[in-house]
Amino acid sequence: MRILITGGTGLIGRSLCQHWLAQGYELYVWSRTPERVKRLCGDAVHAVGELHELDQVKLDAVINLAGAPIADRPWTQARRKLLRDSRIALTERLVSWISTLEHKPQVLISGSAVGWYGDGGEQLLTENSPVQSPDFATQLCADWEAAAQAAEPLGVRVVLVRTGLVLTSKGGFLARLLPLFRLGLGGKQGSGQQWMPWVHLDDEVALIDHVLHQPEARGAYNACAPQPVRNQAFAKALGQHVKRPAIMHAPGFVLKLMLGEMAGLLLGGQHIQPERTVHIGFEFKYANLKSALAAL
Repeated sequence: MRILITGGTGLIGRSLCQHWLAQGYELYVWSRTPERVKRLCGDAVHAVGELHELDQVKLDAVINLAGAPIADRPWTQARRKLLRDSRIALTERLVSWISTLEHKPQVLISGSAVGWYGDGGEQLLTENSPVQSPDFATQLCADWEAAAQAAEPLGVRVVLVRTGLVLTSKGGFLARLLPLFRLGLGGKQGSGQQWMPWVHLDDEVALIDHVLHQPEARGAYNACAPQPVRNQAFAKALGQHVKRPAIMHAPGFVLKLMLGEMAGLLLGGQHIQPERTVHIGFEFKYANLKSALAAL
């Protein structure tokens, strides 16, 4: 199987490369820094600097994971433009290129996030739920998904993977939290009652592989474990994992002063169930937080 991956040098992309290289797949990674691809993704991965290099390659699938980190810096006007360009403009460019191919890939699996729903409060959400509270993050995800869905009229099956907080020892948001928790400086954020949808990295990779091989899978799927937890419970579990108390409290008003609108990522939440994900036969290896943390 021949697969093109955007965002292949990222956390999820690197793990996908390892998973599919072990299966003997032929992998191409489109990157702004192609010289880094083999070092990060594996010597057998083909680095692509420009899409036209693949005009004559018959691809089976495209995995679109590219996007600048949403929570790394405050959402200034310049940062918002970068977040949109790295997701929406890139996806539009990708779909435009696919439209020119004589042999189009069978499937486009495109990244998205649970931020699509907005702050859902206590409302139980599934893939069929509407947006709960529109903000910058929800519009970002909605436009990202719409750009990917433009491949459907081209005869390409489109799958949208709405990912929660990814748990892994390889980086991501846990890499920022663990040092604080190991020092006993961890704790709840805001009220601590907001829901935190999460997924273990192994399950994220397995789900993308699963929908790749399910011809009937199309549309949105929640990449979130079936047992979400509240922020306070997450902090307690992480404190127990590193054998430190997790009693430090970050008040909501302080987070808002520090982060502005971006504080909504921490103070809001989604009580999500992966209804469509389970319906297509996917089984989570790590369904509860305790087992996921123990596996890190």
